[in-house]
Amino acid sequence: MQALFYEKHGSYENIKTGEFPIPEIKENEVLVKVKAFSLNHLDIWIMEGKYPVPIPMPHIFASDAAGIVEKVGSIVENVKEGDEVIVYPGLSCGYCEKCLSGKDNLCDKFSILGVLTDGVSAQYVKVPAVNVFKKPKELSFEEGASIGITYTTMWHSLVTRGKIKSGDIVLIHGGGSGVGTAGIQIAKMFGATVITTVGDDWKIQKAKEIGADFVINYKKENFVEAVKNITDGKLCDIVVDHIGQETFQDSIECAKKGGKVITFGVTTGAEPTVNLRKIFGKNLDIHGVYMGTKGEVAHYMKFFPEKLKPVIDSVFPFEEAKKAYEKLLSRQFFGKIVVKVD
Repeated sequence: MQALFYEKHGSYENIKTGEFPIPEIKENEVLVKVKAFSLNHLDIWIMEGKYPVPIPMPHIFASDAAGIVEKVGSIVENVKEGDEVIVYPGLSCGYCEKCLSGKDNLCDKFSILGVLTDGVSAQYVKVPAVNVFKKPKELSFEEGASIGITYTTMWHSLVTRGKIKSGDIVLIHGGGSGVGTAGIQIAKMFGATVITTVGDDWKIQKAKEIGADFVINYKKENFVEAVKNITDGKLCDIVVDHIGQETFQDSIECAKKGGKVITFGVTTGAEPTVNLRKIFGKNLDIHGVYMGTKGEVAHYMKFFPEKLKPVIDSVFPFEEAKKAYEKLLSRQFFGKIVVKVD
């Protein structure tokens, strides 16, 4: 099979195309013919060698994909050959106490497809059968490939941990990102008022089109002051900060007393300067989120495409994957960047 891979850490310029054996599946696994995969910042961190554990080389990368079931293991019953599926990239042991209680993202062996294992930047990928979900027929493969990490992380953040409810005021940073666009949709589905931030004026209308009530260009105005003005000083019930170092203290400022600040991703760094008095003085709940659970995926899938629908910025051919990652790093996108696999 053809695959995109790299043999050493560095930039996306190290990506190559080469031939690899088609993976052999076990009795509980499925082989998926990949039709499309989407990009995540996680891919970049792994490429650059910033992940805290050694990555096997050569490395087939990327985590989110959609495709067609090519082959099923002997005990697989949830899908059959020919089914169009979404690959959920959260891998766990399946038999520990956390997994059996439906909290598989807390499994001691939890990992993400494409990190310590070969990912989806290839014509085929093998995964446990429990990691594939039938793609809603109304969604394209490109849209299906844009669901896994973004919607699972945001659902876990807003619904499971944030306990979002109608009438909540929610601040979601990075409204033009994959997780940002997913979060806006989920929050509006629950009847929240959504404030989001963007770094370019051209993204403002796009964010409003998918449901954002208020959009702040953080490069032109102080988003803390803007949030105070928008909320008449009431501040936010939930703040979702996947930016990290540059914004975390200000995110704490934006949360109301008894509010929740949720963190993951931290694209600008993981070591912010934090005023602890602001946290305990406001009785804040700080939640760290790392993906979500398979049960959450099974639940939220029923809302596609009527209430949730992935936002696609652009689709690149397989041979132009480097250009796709160049665009990801440019920040000049709104929604998900996808690579089509022929």
